[in-house]
Amino acid sequence: MDLKLLTAFCLEKGMALSAAQLSEFSRFREELYRLNEVMNLTRVSLAECEVRHFIESLLIADLIPVGAMVLDIGTGAGIPAWPLACARPDLKVTAMDSTAKALRPLSAVPLPNLRVKLHRGEEVTNRESFDVVTGRAVAPLGTQLEISAAWAKVGGAVIPFRTPSEIGFIKSIAVEELGLSLGSVETRSLPDTDVVRLFPVFRKVGKTPKNFPRTWAQIKKSPY
Repeated sequence: MDLKLLTAFCLEKGMALSAAQLSEFSRFREELYRLNEVMNLTRVSLAECEVRHFIESLLIADLIPVGAMVLDIGTGAGIPAWPLACARPDLKVTAMDSTAKALRPLSAVPLPNLRVKLHRGEEVTNRESFDVVTGRAVAPLGTQLEISAAWAKVGGAVIPFRTPSEIGFIKSIAVEELGLSLGSVETRSLPDTDVVRLFPVFRKVGKTPKNFPRTWAQIKKSPY
């Protein structure tokens, strides 16, 4: 299967992909679905991968500054970390997940600007060290923001993948004690589908207090 939709999308967004990059996207797709046959890594079909994994991952590409250090928490099989790293070689991307098997496709198709980290999001090791922190299908919004905030630099941003149904909660959630402030809410549509995604851009305006994030047991007992 070709990658015409991905090629056209990236060209429109100013990220013209080289033949080498397109080859890497094809290799990653092949490896992901080869492993998926025995590891249940994704429920998105092979036919939908180009749009639902690759293009969806790149919906936030224009929100990420040139040369940024990016952390994808709960990356699973590498979405959105791997597509972002491949399409944006200027970025330094860390793909983090707590499940080793989910990270297998990333090891099979490595990229020079992509680091793979087996780690839990709430166990912060490098506070205030990333320009952008993101994640798709990680957790409810409050939990995602709590485990993301401390990783982001002051002056950086937390940009979660969310859905239109959450707009009320996005605008009302109190995030000031995490060191965050809601900047904009970006709406993006996936080409050739009726799927719409929301990307609230939470700016890191101050350091996250040392008591955040809490332990996973505390978060589960009393979600943020």
